[in-house]
Amino acid sequence: MKRVVLAFGTRPEATKMAPVYHALREIPGLEPVVLLTGQHREQLLQAISLFNVPAERNLDVMTERQTLPELAARILPQAARSLRELEADYVLVHGDTLTTFVVAWAAFLERIPVGHVEAGLRSFNMAEPFPEEANRRLTDALTDLDLAPTPLAKQNLLAEHKNPEQVLVTGQTGIDAVLYAARVGKLPDGVPEGRLVTVTLHRRENWEVLGDLAHSLARAAHDHPDFTFVFPVHLNPVVREAVWPVLGRVPNFWLTDPLEYGPMSALLGKSELIVTDSGGLQEEGAALGVPVVVLRNVTERPEGVEAGILRLAGTDPEKVYQIVTGLLGDETERKKMASARNPYGDGQAAKRCAQGVAWRLGLGERPADWQP
Repeated sequence: MKRVVLAFGTRPEATKMAPVYHALREIPGLEPVVLLTGQHREQLLQAISLFNVPAERNLDVMTERQTLPELAARILPQAARSLRELEADYVLVHGDTLTTFVVAWAAFLERIPVGHVEAGLRSFNMAEPFPEEANRRLTDALTDLDLAPTPLAKQNLLAEHKNPEQVLVTGQTGIDAVLYAARVGKLPDGVPEGRLVTVTLHRRENWEVLGDLAHSLARAAHDHPDFTFVFPVHLNPVVREAVWPVLGRVPNFWLTDPLEYGPMSALLGKSELIVTDSGGLQEEGAALGVPVVVLRNVTERPEGVEAGILRLAGTDPEKVYQIVTGLLGDETERKKMASARNPYGDGQAAKRCAQGVAWRLGLGERPADWQP
C-alpha cells in the first residue's frame, strides 16, 4: 500500500484537493492521508467538513498578523517531521500558497517525490500576485509530477524545460468541487432576494488601493440600486479596516463574514456578476456561467479572458467603476460573457490527477491529457 500525503493549508487548497482525495481512495494500492498546515483556520475546517475529508494531522501554524517569513519558518520543520512520521511515499501539494512551496521543499529535502496539482499557472510578474507567482514557480522546480489544469499551463512548464512525460493536463479540480458545492449548497441566511452581485477583495498587492476600490464599487452600487452587492469580507484586519467603513453604509451592499464553501458556491451560482481579485473565483465563475470582473493588472488564468467569460479590469478605481457599472447596465453583454465556453475543466480532473499519481508509483499507465 502506497501512502499519498495531501498537504494543504487554506480553504481554496482544501476545496480543490478534496475531489483528489476521494479519487485517490478509489484506486487500489493507494492510501491518501491529509496533512493540514492550518494557514487558514475556521474556513479550512469548514471546507474539509463539507467534502467529508478527514485530516490525519494539523500543524495549526496560524497566528494573528503573521509575517510570511515567520509562517514559512514554522511550516518547514513541522512539515518535514510530519512527512517522516506519516511515512509518506508521495506528497501532493496544490496551487501557489506559502504552504504549497514550503511543504514541497520539505518533501524534497526528505527525498519524497512531490506532485503539484494546478501546476504551470503563470502571470510572468513576480509582484502580481505576490507571493503566489514565486511560490508556484519555486514549487515546480522541485516536482516529480506536474498536474497542469490547462494546455496553456503545460506549455508554460515545457518552456521552463520540464520533462514532457512528467507534465499531465488534467483540467481544474476546482471545477469538480464547485459543481458539487453549487448543487448541495444553500444561499446564506439573510441574503436579500433579487438580483445579486458577488464581491471579494483580499489580494496583498491590492492592499494600498482597497479603500479606493471600495469607493468605486460604492459608486457602481449607487448607479444600480436594483442589484444587491454581497461581499463576504476576508478576516484579515487590513482588508476589513479598508472596506467596511466605506461599504458598510451603502444601502445595497450586504457585508458579511466569510461564507462556508457550500453557501459561497450557491451565492456565485445565483449571481449575475462576480467582481473579485481572487484566482479561484475566476475559474468558478466560468464553470457556473457567471461573468467575472477581475480586479488585477495581470492574471495567471488568461484562458478565461480569451474565451470571454473574464474581463480584466486592473486596479485603477475609475476604470473599475466604468467596467462594473457598464456591465451591470448591459444585460446583452453579460449574457454574451455568460455563454462563453468554460476553458478550465469538465468535472473529471481529480480522477486524472489520481491516475497520474498511481502511474508515478507504478500502479497504472499514464492517463491521456485532457483537451478542452
